[in-house]
Amino acid sequence: MIFDFKKFKASKLKAKSHKLCRGMTYVELIVVLGIFSVIASIVLFNYGGFQAKVDIKNLASEFALKIVEAQKASLSGKLPPLAQQSQINSTWKPSYGVYIDRVADNKSFIYFTDLNSPTQNGIYNASSCPGVGECLEKITITKNNSISSLDVFYQGDVTPHSLNDLTVIFSRPNSSAVIKSTQINITLIISYIQITVLSPKSPIAKIKLYPSGRVQVN
Repeated sequence: MIFDFKKFKASKLKAKSHKLCRGMTYVELIVVLGIFSVIASIVLFNYGGFQAKVDIKNLASEFALKIVEAQKASLSGKLPPLAQQSQINSTWKPSYGVYIDRVADNKSFIYFTDLNSPTQNGIYNASSCPGVGECLEKITITKNNSISSLDVFYQGDVTPHSLNDLTVIFSRPNSSAVIKSTQINITLIISYIQITVLSPKSPIAKIKLYPSGRVQVN
Protein backbone atom coordinates (compact mmCIF):
# COMPACT_ATOMS: atom_id res chain seq x y z
CA MET A 1 0.00 0.00 0.00
CA ILE A 2 1.32 3.35 -0.99
CA PHE A 3 0.96 6.06 1.70
CA ASP A 4 -0.34 9.30 0.24
CA PHE A 5 1.20 11.98 2.43
CA LYS A 6 -0.63 14.81 0.65
CA LYS A 7 -4.06 13.26 1.27
CA PHE A 8 -3.17 12.57 4.89
CA LYS A 9 -2.03 16.16 5.45
CA ALA A 10 -5.16 17.52 3.74
CA SER A 11 -7.44 15.37 5.93
CA LYS A 12 -5.63 16.53 9.09
CA LEU A 13 -5.98 20.17 8.09
CA LYS A 14 -9.67 19.63 7.34
CA ALA A 15 -10.24 17.99 10.73
CA LYS A 16 -8.37 20.78 12.48
CA SER A 17 -10.35 23.43 10.59
CA HIS A 18 -13.60 21.69 11.47
CA LYS A 19 -12.57 21.60 15.14
CA LEU A 20 -11.69 25.32 15.17
CA CYS A 21 -14.99 26.33 13.52
CA ARG A 22 -17.29 24.41 15.81
CA GLY A 23 -19.79 26.44 17.94
CA MET A 24 -19.98 27.00 21.68
CA THR A 25 -21.12 24.24 23.98
CA TYR A 26 -24.17 24.73 26.21
CA VAL A 27 -21.96 25.01 29.26
CA GLU A 28 -19.87 27.75 27.67
CA LEU A 29 -23.02 29.61 26.57
CA ILE A 30 -24.53 29.45 30.06
CA VAL A 31 -21.30 30.71 31.64
CA VAL A 32 -21.09 33.66 29.21
CA LEU A 33 -24.75 34.58 29.73
CA GLY A 34 -24.22 34.38 33.49
CA ILE A 35 -21.28 36.77 33.32
CA PHE A 36 -23.26 39.22 31.18
CA SER A 37 -26.19 39.05 33.63
CA VAL A 38 -23.96 39.90 36.59
CA ILE A 39 -22.35 42.82 34.72
CA ALA A 40 -25.75 44.13 33.61
CA SER A 41 -27.10 43.94 37.18
CA ILE A 42 -24.14 45.91 38.53
CA VAL A 43 -24.47 48.55 35.82
CA LEU A 44 -28.22 48.96 36.36
CA PHE A 45 -27.82 49.17 40.13
CA ASN A 46 -25.14 51.85 39.85
CA TYR A 47 -27.13 53.72 37.19
CA GLY A 48 -30.09 54.05 39.56
CA GLY A 49 -27.89 55.61 42.23
CA PHE A 50 -26.16 57.85 39.71
CA GLN A 51 -29.50 59.04 38.29
CA ALA A 52 -30.78 59.78 41.81
CA LYS A 53 -27.72 61.98 42.46
CA VAL A 54 -28.27 63.82 39.17
CA ASP A 55 -31.98 64.37 39.93
CA ILE A 56 -31.36 65.73 43.42
CA LYS A 57 -28.63 68.09 42.16
CA ASN A 58 -31.01 69.33 39.47
CA LEU A 59 -33.66 69.97 42.12
CA ALA A 60 -31.21 71.92 44.27
CA SER A 61 -30.18 73.94 41.22
CA GLU A 62 -33.83 74.71 40.48
CA PHE A 63 -34.25 76.06 44.02
CA ALA A 64 -31.17 78.23 43.63
CA LEU A 65 -32.24 79.49 40.20
CA LYS A 66 -35.67 80.54 41.49
CA ILE A 67 -34.05 82.49 44.33
CA VAL A 68 -31.71 84.19 41.87
CA GLU A 69 -34.64 84.86 39.53
CA ALA A 70 -36.49 86.60 42.37
CA GLN A 71 -33.43 88.72 43.09
CA LYS A 72 -33.00 89.73 39.44
CA ALA A 73 -36.70 90.44 38.92
CA SER A 74 -36.79 92.81 41.89
CA LEU A 75 -33.57 94.63 40.98
CA SER A 76 -34.62 95.07 37.34
CA GLY A 77 -37.96 96.58 38.37
CA LYS A 78 -39.98 93.88 36.66
CA LEU A 79 -43.74 94.34 36.75
CA PRO A 80 -45.91 91.35 37.68
CA PRO A 81 -48.22 89.76 35.07
CA LEU A 82 -51.30 91.75 33.96
CA ALA A 83 -53.58 89.78 36.29
CA GLN A 84 -51.65 91.14 39.30
CA GLN A 85 -50.89 94.67 38.08
CA SER A 86 -54.30 96.00 39.13
CA GLN A 87 -53.31 95.32 42.75
CA ILE A 88 -50.27 97.59 42.81
CA ASN A 89 -50.10 101.37 43.16
CA SER A 90 -47.58 104.11 42.41
CA THR A 91 -45.61 103.41 45.61
CA TRP A 92 -45.17 99.71 44.85
CA LYS A 93 -41.60 98.44 44.95
CA PRO A 94 -40.78 95.40 42.80
CA SER A 95 -40.55 92.54 45.29
CA TYR A 96 -40.19 88.85 44.46
CA GLY A 97 -39.42 85.82 46.54
CA VAL A 98 -39.71 82.14 47.33
CA TYR A 99 -41.95 80.60 49.99
CA ILE A 100 -41.64 77.11 51.52
CA ASP A 101 -43.94 75.40 54.00
CA ARG A 102 -42.20 72.12 54.72
CA VAL A 103 -44.83 70.83 57.15
CA ALA A 104 -47.89 71.53 55.00
CA ASP A 105 -46.28 70.43 51.73
CA ASN A 106 -42.70 69.19 51.44
CA LYS A 107 -43.04 68.46 47.72
CA SER A 108 -43.49 71.97 46.36
CA PHE A 109 -42.50 75.61 46.83
CA ILE A 110 -43.94 78.95 45.70
CA TYR A 111 -42.44 81.69 43.55
CA PHE A 112 -44.35 84.88 44.35
CA THR A 113 -44.48 88.67 44.21
CA ASP A 114 -45.36 90.86 47.19
CA LEU A 115 -48.44 92.86 46.15
CA ASN A 116 -49.79 94.24 49.43
CA SER A 117 -50.88 97.83 49.00
CA PRO A 118 -50.36 100.45 50.21
CA THR A 119 -47.76 98.80 52.48
CA GLN A 120 -45.92 95.67 51.36
CA ASN A 121 -45.55 93.26 54.27
CA GLY A 122 -42.69 91.14 52.89
CA ILE A 123 -44.47 87.82 53.32
CA TYR A 124 -46.39 85.49 51.05
CA ASN A 125 -50.17 85.74 51.23
CA ALA A 126 -51.63 82.43 50.11
CA SER A 127 -53.88 82.54 47.07
CA SER A 128 -54.91 80.48 44.07
CA CYS A 129 -51.71 79.48 42.34
CA PRO A 130 -51.14 80.87 39.83
CA GLY A 131 -53.98 83.38 39.81
CA VAL A 132 -54.74 86.99 40.62
CA GLY A 133 -53.04 86.82 44.01
CA GLU A 134 -49.36 86.85 44.92
CA CYS A 135 -48.49 83.38 43.63
CA LEU A 136 -46.75 83.47 40.26
CA GLU A 137 -45.73 79.81 40.07
CA LYS A 138 -46.01 76.67 42.15
CA ILE A 139 -43.01 74.42 41.52
CA THR A 140 -43.87 70.78 42.17
CA ILE A 141 -41.06 68.43 43.18
CA THR A 142 -41.17 65.21 41.16
CA LYS A 143 -39.57 61.73 41.22
CA ASN A 144 -40.57 61.29 44.87
CA ASN A 145 -37.90 63.76 46.00
CA SER A 146 -38.76 66.09 48.88
CA ILE A 147 -37.68 68.97 51.11
CA SER A 148 -36.31 67.12 54.11
CA SER A 149 -35.34 70.08 56.31
CA LEU A 150 -35.11 73.86 56.65
CA ASP A 151 -32.47 75.14 59.04
CA VAL A 152 -31.18 78.51 60.18
CA PHE A 153 -27.62 79.01 61.42
CA TYR A 154 -26.95 82.06 63.60
CA GLN A 155 -23.64 83.86 63.82
CA GLY A 156 -21.32 82.25 66.36
CA ASP A 157 -23.46 79.11 66.54
CA VAL A 158 -22.78 75.98 64.45
CA THR A 159 -25.96 74.26 65.63
CA PRO A 160 -28.77 74.08 63.03
CA HIS A 161 -32.15 75.36 64.23
CA SER A 162 -35.06 73.72 62.44
CA LEU A 163 -37.74 75.76 60.66
CA ASN A 164 -41.18 74.72 59.48
CA ASP A 165 -41.61 77.55 56.99
CA LEU A 166 -39.38 79.99 55.14
CA THR A 167 -39.89 83.19 53.17
CA VAL A 168 -37.03 84.66 51.15
CA ILE A 169 -37.82 87.96 49.45
CA PHE A 170 -35.92 90.63 47.54
CA SER A 171 -37.13 94.23 47.21
CA ARG A 172 -35.75 96.90 44.94
CA PRO A 173 -33.23 98.58 45.23
CA ASN A 174 -31.57 96.09 47.63
CA SER A 175 -29.83 92.93 46.39
CA SER A 176 -29.77 91.46 49.90
CA ALA A 177 -32.31 88.85 50.97
CA VAL A 178 -35.00 89.45 53.57
CA ILE A 179 -35.40 86.14 55.41
CA LYS A 180 -38.51 85.46 57.47
CA SER A 181 -40.03 82.53 59.33
CA THR A 182 -42.45 82.01 62.17
CA GLN A 183 -39.59 80.34 64.09
CA ILE A 184 -36.63 82.63 63.46
CA ASN A 185 -35.20 84.35 66.53
CA ILE A 186 -35.21 88.01 65.45
CA THR A 187 -32.84 88.96 68.29
CA LEU A 188 -30.01 86.93 66.70
CA ILE A 189 -28.07 87.60 63.52
CA ILE A 190 -28.58 85.04 60.76
CA SER A 191 -25.43 83.54 59.29
CA TYR A 192 -27.22 81.55 56.58
CA ILE A 193 -30.27 79.44 55.78
CA GLN A 194 -29.90 75.84 54.66
CA ILE A 195 -32.50 74.02 52.55
CA THR A 196 -31.94 70.26 52.31
CA VAL A 197 -33.58 68.19 49.58
CA LEU A 198 -33.67 64.40 49.72
CA SER A 199 -34.03 61.55 47.22
CA PRO A 200 -35.81 58.31 48.23
CA LYS A 201 -32.55 56.56 47.27
CA SER A 202 -30.73 58.58 49.96
CA PRO A 203 -28.69 61.18 48.00
CA ILE A 204 -29.13 64.69 49.38
CA ALA A 205 -28.25 68.19 48.25
CA LYS A 206 -28.08 71.42 50.26
CA ILE A 207 -28.85 74.97 49.23
CA LYS A 208 -27.28 77.67 51.37
CA LEU A 209 -28.71 81.18 51.26
CA TYR A 210 -26.86 84.06 52.87
CA PRO A 211 -28.44 87.38 53.92
CA SER A 212 -26.25 89.10 51.32
CA GLY A 213 -28.25 87.28 48.62
CA ARG A 214 -25.53 84.79 47.73
CA VAL A 215 -26.76 81.28 46.96
CA GLN A 216 -24.59 78.16 47.18
CA VAL A 217 -25.45 74.60 46.16
CA ASN A 218 -23.63 71.67 47.82
